[in-house]
Amino acid sequence: MPNNLSRALFMALSCFVMLTSDAWADKPPPSAVRVRGTIESVNNDVMVVKARDGKDVTVRLASATQVAGIVPTTLADIKVGSFIGAAGMPQADGSQKAIEVHVFPESMRGTGEGFREWDVRPNSSMTNATVANMVAGNDGQTLTVKFKGGEKKLTVAPNTPVVSYVPGERSELKPGAKIFTLAKKLPDGSLEGSRIAVGRDGLTPPM
Repeated sequence: MPNNLSRALFMALSCFVMLTSDAWADKPPPSAVRVRGTIESVNNDVMVVKARDGKDVTVRLASATQVAGIVPTTLADIKVGSFIGAAGMPQADGSQKAIEVHVFPESMRGTGEGFREWDVRPNSSMTNATVANMVAGNDGQTLTVKFKGGEKKLTVAPNTPVVSYVPGERSELKPGAKIFTLAKKLPDGSLEGSRIAVGRDGLTPPM
């Protein structure tokens, strides 16, 4: 039994890495489409998502579609040495004001490492990096994060959403669930989501 449990845990964590290695890659494939929204329906392998712009988006599920749960955590869970991702807005001093922060488990260290444009808001960016320093202030924490070839300062306010990942199940893809996926655009124009992040207990994945 212990061996079976260890094997199951290893496979779950491996799925974790596969889930986000594409979703936070430095240069997503040009055919990729980021889909954020609420599941309206799931019929066999076809999922309809009400996107944030109000449009319905149809996403096909692959036979091996992998799911990760997104759960809330706190700024206190981020330590020097943590590997995190943060969507942010540029500030006049060159720093980034965090819109959200997601904390990677150790098995996902290095996923999508770097700094790049993001589309959660106009002019937003995404930084995946290791926390090198933390300074507490009246407005939250200022994090210095380092990635290959550079570093950034992130200001994280006390009310900034902070989340982390847990292994998920395909059964969590049901009406009302909030999801994020980097869907693949197929030759016929349809979308396929092979790796999907789903918020637990009504949580909206903030990325």
